[in-house]
Amino acid sequence: MQEAEKKILDFMKEEAYKPMSFRELVFMFDIKKDRRDEFKRLVKDMVREGSLIKIRGGRYGLPEKMNLVTGELICHPDGFGFVRPETGGEQDVFINHRRLAGAMHGDTVVTRIEGVKQGGKREGSIIRITKRAHKVIVGRYERGNGFGVVIPSDERILEEIIIPPKETKNAKDGMIVSAEITRWPAKNLAPAGKVLEIIGDPDDPDVEADVILRKFGLPNRFPDRVMHEVKSIPMQVADADMEGRHDLRDKLTITIDGETAKDFDDAVSVDRLPNGGYRLRVSIADVSHYVREGTEIDTEAYSRGTSVYFPDRCIPMLPEALSNGICSLNPKEDRLTMTAEIEFDSKGHPHKKRFYESVIKSAERMTYTNVKKLLYNEDEELNKRYAHILDDLKVMAELAARLSEKRSEAGSIDFDLPEPQIIIDIEGNVEAIVRSERNVAHKLIEEFMLAANKAVAEEFSKRELPFIYRIHEEPDEDSINDFIEFASEFGLHMKPDGGPKAFQRILQKVAGKKEERLINQVLLRSMKQAVYSEENVGHFGLAFKDYTHFTSPIRRYPDLVVHRLLRTLLRGRYTKEKKEHWETALPEIATHTSNRERKAMEAEREIADLKKCQFMMDKVGEEFDGIISGVTSFGLFVELKDYFVEGLIHVSMLLDDYYRFDEKNHLLMGEGSKRVFRLADEVRIKIENVDLERRRIDFLLAEELKKTGKQRRGRGR
Repeated sequence: MQEAEKKILDFMKEEAYKPMSFRELVFMFDIKKDRRDEFKRLVKDMVREGSLIKIRGGRYGLPEKMNLVTGELICHPDGFGFVRPETGGEQDVFINHRRLAGAMHGDTVVTRIEGVKQGGKREGSIIRITKRAHKVIVGRYERGNGFGVVIPSDERILEEIIIPPKETKNAKDGMIVSAEITRWPAKNLAPAGKVLEIIGDPDDPDVEADVILRKFGLPNRFPDRVMHEVKSIPMQVADADMEGRHDLRDKLTITIDGETAKDFDDAVSVDRLPNGGYRLRVSIADVSHYVREGTEIDTEAYSRGTSVYFPDRCIPMLPEALSNGICSLNPKEDRLTMTAEIEFDSKGHPHKKRFYESVIKSAERMTYTNVKKLLYNEDEELNKRYAHILDDLKVMAELAARLSEKRSEAGSIDFDLPEPQIIIDIEGNVEAIVRSERNVAHKLIEEFMLAANKAVAEEFSKRELPFIYRIHEEPDEDSINDFIEFASEFGLHMKPDGGPKAFQRILQKVAGKKEERLINQVLLRSMKQAVYSEENVGHFGLAFKDYTHFTSPIRRYPDLVVHRLLRTLLRGRYTKEKKEHWETALPEIATHTSNRERKAMEAEREIADLKKCQFMMDKVGEEFDGIISGVTSFGLFVELKDYFVEGLIHVSMLLDDYYRFDEKNHLLMGEGSKRVFRLADEVRIKIENVDLERRRIDFLLAEELKKTGKQRRGRGR
């Protein structure tokens, strides 16, 4: 957000008592004649972005003061949508399909509040589209009567795109194509477009992955202007680069990552102090030294916002020469870093911290698996090979255990939900889906990263300087009450105002019990999503008053911003101008990076669903044991015990009764039989169908087939 734009909005919020004409704005801001055209363009831009609204009489006002909401439209495949307000903390606005006014999923829109639905939900009508999200749509081409249509791969894009005969590019029926929209939808008018590119056959696994990349706007290559700029960055640390930095190359420092990791952005070292305490150094790759604000590399990194991880590839935020090269803390090589140094007493209480620019040389590139073996004395050969770091690892494990205890005492919530790991073979096929291990080494690094992130956030919070926080708001009252009611059915009781400690105690009570997974899942669904914000409201889940992301600047843009802020502070350059710059820039950075993170998560989830479908294609007709992982009005979601694969038993396939959905208690109940299906129940299923295009697997209850004697032939697609 430009400084001038911020001044206009501040004036409209604090001083303007009514919508104002352009002439009045010119007068109030004392705009000289030679700058009037520039000022007019700024006001028009603000109207186009939706931060100002132009009403009858040529007057300008704030949307929130005129019962209007500006935000992103999120559509549902069933035809309705929600507007997610740009201003954080506001409730979403429900949009009936008749009131979409030609807006499409992802568009930025202005919505008029029309009323409140049952349950207190706001309902509105879209009155203006300020920004279109999709100029190009990826989907399946189908021939119609005299014309073609493109059916979007993203089911949330509700409109089929009409393709005139001359604009098909000779696409064959059923092929996946990209199409440019040449006419936007309107009331009683479908959108039209032209085929830009024929991507390929929908049954080709590589085509499906490409569709997901395009669907979420994930670039698979860096622009030439970025790669040209990368060539000017030296790939070795020069002596001049190390001047003025703390030299930690004589300190035993190591990285600990997964076996397949190629970019190492965090390294750790620890000393045991004479008083029984600990000194922890968390040294993070100094990406900000190489990626300067406003450069082509920086602009592209901001656009991407985050690296995205697929089972068979990574779509990085930074070019490989940086992410895997000069910025990666490779072993036995000098690297520039930013260090958070924290001293703890013998019980893990922090009592002293400092931050500085540094240079390190990692002694070893360790893996989680090997560190675990070393700490548990599981491999004599490893013990000999890493004898020079074994004592340090034991001290690290000791400190991590203390930090974990302190977090637990404060009420930090640790969800213990198994994560799937998709194993890809050399030909790109899914070889297996296994439980991702989270061992003592993972927890060690996690505790150290949390400690560093917290320490940096506390420093800026204490100084009341502009900053970008990682926040996690408290669940809303309705969600808390619903969870309390659900948990009470298992004899679990908690107070609604008990904070994170109350939720933590519930999870501790069910640890190791049959309902543990169920309670974890329902509680997780009750929580809000963590986001980035310039406003510090704390992190509810971690029970931290101050928290940020400092430890992964190679793969997360907010961490890169935090490094720039910290460098500004360390070098004593937090001038009034710098403070105003960050106060203006940070809200937009926080919103954008939160949105990019959400897109990345959606893409990662969808590619995982695709890989799971591909893995199950040759298993149609087979039976498996599963656990009910979701209950809806339209059926039961079941997760297979062996594969972390989820499928749907549609309610129409429960043949012995009519089933009623009980939302609060997460169950389906037969009207006559009173038979109940609830979350975490074990069932035996048969795979009925695998639909690659919709990323969906259909199950049948094996016992239903036996009762009815009905044999169904599965089909794969």
